[in-house]
Amino acid sequence: MQNTIQNIDKFAPIGVFDSGIGGTSIWNEINQLLPAENSIYLADSKYAPYGIRSQEEIIRLCEKNTNLLVEKGCKMIVVACNTATTNAIQYLRKKYDVPFIGIEPAIKPASLKTTSKIVGILATKGTLSSSLFQETTNLYKEGIEILEQDGTGIVELMEQGKLDSEEMKHLLHHYITPMVQKGMDHLVLGCSHYPYLIPNLRKILPATVKIIDSGFAVAKQTKAILQQENLLNDSRTSGKQDFYTNGSVDVLKQLLKNRFNVSALEF
Repeated sequence: MQNTIQNIDKFAPIGVFDSGIGGTSIWNEINQLLPAENSIYLADSKYAPYGIRSQEEIIRLCEKNTNLLVEKGCKMIVVACNTATTNAIQYLRKKYDVPFIGIEPAIKPASLKTTSKIVGILATKGTLSSSLFQETTNLYKEGIEILEQDGTGIVELMEQGKLDSEEMKHLLHHYITPMVQKGMDHLVLGCSHYPYLIPNLRKILPATVKIIDSGFAVAKQTKAILQQENLLNDSRTSGKQDFYTNGSVDVLKQLLKNRFNVSALEF
């Protein structure tokens, strides 16, 4: 623990990492809420998806990403991956002396808002099987049926640039239709890749089913912690945004609509 929060520069970047390109959905919410903040995004696409890996391997990958972001001088790290958060964030918070923001499936708002008392959750195997996810679910599942669906294959297709492919549409129908038939009225997206699926999901879901993801809540928490630690960048100019990937530069550029520079990096 070389840094203390007191001596971190408030103009230093926010570090964001994910098991690939999906965490840009979280980064986008943060950037919209805090446009003055500088940021560094790591897309660990080479090892995507984290959801199929053991907890030990997930922790090792998160450590690798965190070390790189700390070396680049980040004042805060956002773990923009549900699987990484649920499996590794407690370890990361103990090891590193910078603030961490995690992301968990938004079970609480769905459980409070459901009228059918049936909530669907689409997430990776690694998230659904984690102890943190089970603990959170247990807090809010009383009187509610929670339908868990492992989204195997979705992240892989997205990382290949096949977001709107027929293969993706078929997979979504296969996963979502049974939950609709059972009467769910809220669908929780439990992976940061999944908000990019919303246009396709809207074509499958009845208009009465509400989709919930964690992006805006994570952005609000990021702002709150920066304010609490006196690390909020109060500049009046737009921040500098750097994106790095150990996977396909073109796929990440396409997702970002070519608005930002993306660099290849081995990590």
